[in-house]
Amino acid sequence: MPHRLNDFLTSSRELRQLAHKAQQLIALQRQFEHVVPPSLKRGCRVMQLDRQTLTLAADNGAIAAKLRQMTTELASKLRERGCEVTVIQVQVQVGNLPYAPPPKAHPLSATGKHQLAEFAEKLADSPLKEALSRLAKRN
Repeated sequence: MPHRLNDFLTSSRELRQLAHKAQQLIALQRQFEHVVPPSLKRGCRVMQLDRQTLTLAADNGAIAAKLRQMTTELASKLRERGCEVTVIQVQVQVGNLPYAPPPKAHPLSATGKHQLAEFAEKLADSPLKEALSRLAKRN
């Protein structure tokens, strides 16, 4: 199978260019992983390199802020490893988060419903009173 994929990727000039660009980005990602602190490694990745400007994707604002503080240091370390990087830009790009099923609703006990109803009766007419009354009446 890999042999056929390589044949496909070398079948046209455009695909060869695309495959070459992908290989460059993979190599740059590996170099980047050697210079970025371990605490940030899982939350960021190389997006592109264009005219010596490296663009990184960060999973959240905190990681992006830390990377922005380190851009000069990271660019210097990458140059020491032979990468032609003079500028680093950081963008927040939230990746796919793992699916987390919604928490299961726990039914209220009879005592809990009774206490909510009593509390709602003591309140002045308001949206809170209405919401507590509806909650107390649920099965």
